[in-house]
Amino acid sequence: MGELRGGAADGAGLVLLRTGVAVPAIGCGTMFLRGSLCEKVVATALGLGYRLVDTASMYGNEVEIGEAIRRSGVPRAELFVVSKVKPDDMG
Repeated sequence: MGELRGGAADGAGLVLLRTGVAVPAIGCGTMFLRGSLCEKVVATALGLGYRLVDTASMYGNEVEIGEAIRRSGVPRAELFVVSKVKPDDMG
């Protein structure tokens, strides 16, 4: 794998950040997912090996994502949860 924006890829689907942290290059997006469908999609993605979940407070699906993560059995330390915050919510 070649150079990826944000860092150099290590060839195993990870992007190495300047901090030395290796982040998955591909994740599960949840923008349009709600309710039990959201939980099922995230659980399935985690079961397939995804370790990055992308969400945002404005998606309104944080509870479902949290439940899918909890039920997955994947240790939290192995996961990256990326969340965006609306400017109005920043303090």
